[in-house]
Amino acid sequence: MIEARLFPHWKALLFAWLVAFAALIAVSVQAQESEAPREARFGDANIAVELLADGLPKPGEEWMLALKFTPSAPEWHGYWSNPGDAGQGMRLELDLPQGWQAGEALYPVPKTLLIGDLMNHIYEGQYAVLVPVRVPEDAVVEGLPTIGGYVDYLACTDRVCVPQDAALSIGMGGDFARWRAEVAPLLDSEATLQWAATDLRLAIPLPASVALTDPHVFIADTVNLQYAAKQTFRRSGDQVVVEIPLRSGGSSPDRVTGILAFGEGAGVRFEAMAGEVALEGEMIAGPVGMAGTPPFWTLILGALVGGLILNIMPCVFPILSLKALSLARAGESEVQARREGLAYTAGVVLACVGLGALMLALRAAGEQVGWAFQLQEPGIVIVLLVLAATITANFAGVFELPSFTFTQAGEPGGAFATGLLAAFAATPCTGPFMAAALGAALLLPAPLALLLFAMLGLGLALPFLLIGFVPALRGMLPKPGAWMERFRRIMAIPMGLTTLALIWLTVQLGGRGFALFALVMLFGIIFALWVVGKLQQRGKMAWPAFGLVAAPFLIFGAFSLPYSFAQQTREASESLLAPREFSRDALAEARASGQPVFLWFTADWCVTCKVNESVAIEREATHDVFEQAGVIAMVGDWTVRDEEITTFLTEQGAAGVPLYLWYEPGAEGEQLPQVLTPDMLTERASRGRAASVPPRPGNQQGIARATRSD
Repeated sequence: MIEARLFPHWKALLFAWLVAFAALIAVSVQAQESEAPREARFGDANIAVELLADGLPKPGEEWMLALKFTPSAPEWHGYWSNPGDAGQGMRLELDLPQGWQAGEALYPVPKTLLIGDLMNHIYEGQYAVLVPVRVPEDAVVEGLPTIGGYVDYLACTDRVCVPQDAALSIGMGGDFARWRAEVAPLLDSEATLQWAATDLRLAIPLPASVALTDPHVFIADTVNLQYAAKQTFRRSGDQVVVEIPLRSGGSSPDRVTGILAFGEGAGVRFEAMAGEVALEGEMIAGPVGMAGTPPFWTLILGALVGGLILNIMPCVFPILSLKALSLARAGESEVQARREGLAYTAGVVLACVGLGALMLALRAAGEQVGWAFQLQEPGIVIVLLVLAATITANFAGVFELPSFTFTQAGEPGGAFATGLLAAFAATPCTGPFMAAALGAALLLPAPLALLLFAMLGLGLALPFLLIGFVPALRGMLPKPGAWMERFRRIMAIPMGLTTLALIWLTVQLGGRGFALFALVMLFGIIFALWVVGKLQQRGKMAWPAFGLVAAPFLIFGAFSLPYSFAQQTREASESLLAPREFSRDALAEARASGQPVFLWFTADWCVTCKVNESVAIEREATHDVFEQAGVIAMVGDWTVRDEEITTFLTEQGAAGVPLYLWYEPGAEGEQLPQVLTPDMLTERASRGRAASVPPRPGNQQGIARATRSD
């Protein structure tokens, strides 16, 4: 693959403008000279062209012609039929005898040229385009027929493009054996295409024995593809499944043609028809963080360990108060402890698998969602707010749940509910080991992905499960007693803080009016629970009263909340680093500046994100070192669903936040750990500054080199 990674962004735009200008000149001249015969206006000094024939034609057979292109210097390149983001394909007119028909031009496998964020499909060095001609059965052939024509095309370097054209006159010669071998053969079987919401999916039949060292798909048809975006390849038996990101808008034809390139100039042509394409198979190439999926057993282990670590992550701490009381009571009876451990584990695993299945289903339907997507939905946040407030009131002794309580020993229903809530609250976080497993789950077939989600739940539930089945561990717990009631009241504090955090999140999602109406409804529910508690103390029937008191407030909420919701515009919050707001264009511009870039993705509901920000990002020391090293800070806020951020996270192999990326000038992004230490960023910035070489006096700064690799 040919790349120019260090080419400045403004030069890429200038290059595209030059290409468009040169193409406009060529088109204008073609429009003015529509009358035959055509004469060359620009010439072919930069890339010369010859029209050659493979021997003499024979009646009733196919006769092969070739356009041989020869650059005058190595820096000049020509274009494939679909030039990519910029450029112009060849336009050919042949003056053939009456009844003779020229077929579709056959091209060799092109290469890619990446300049800034523009990708072109090009040929370097000498190359030939073959043109098959069908000779009629009754044709009279006496030697080489007189055939002429006209061709126009572009000749470009990395910095300049000029139109080229030539009046053609046929001759003999050329290495047709080599040129035929360079043309990608057409597959016997049709490929399948499917237009998804954000990508074009292809299933291309290819024997498993064919190696794909550096795969790339070139689409001949003019469709709205992101040519410069990384393509994703999976191998499923004798089939290659490809995902090519799309731009918004554009046509979605039922048939496309193209070339699947293997690397080293090899490839096959294919024709694809509309159908269903399943995203299955082993990942063999893709964006950074997606390609080269680790062995499945390592993903299983990562999910298990990642879930185990979640027990000590800040985002799960409020739910630990629920487990603490159950853990203490688990020592009363071995049978009860095991039943409660199994019920709790079932709740956790079911919640993780259910959330994972819902996420995969939404993604399959074209929705751009990731792990913890439910906390981007205002309705779900309202439900969690009511649940957290109810648990807080229960812990504080406002009311009792006689037959279904989170803290009643030996009740599987309570342990199961605790497990559901623990897993639901843990989803805003991704910790060590867990990130790779969840990222892979977005790429694997659904059964394997769901197994990873189940292992994540098992890891989260493992401590409680071990206590239920290992008497020695239960023996280490304090004996039940009167202290448990006091402990329960104390645990109302972290649950109350969780309630306040959800109120704040409600404001961030739907605005102050939305949060105010939610609080009115919540007040009615808590007041109804207080009434229930008073009746319980008097030994009277309590729960019918809850329905009577809460019903008006619930009806009020059902009607007022949808109308009061106002989608909030997310802006970069105040920060010591004064970060730029993330977008692909902003990231490309920052990387083209020649300065280091630190990009982080966060969300208001991600406690781990906020802890990392307070520990490592929002520090005077970080600000000072970043300023000295010239580091550009950029932030992506994922509090509210954002398709561009979700797609970018997926490309990095991340299922959720936090995600931290460091870009050295001219280099690909480096993923930093998801748990930041206080000095991690300052050390990274200082190391990059020390490694940089200052320009020598007299040298012009800001000029980047275009690097190439085939």
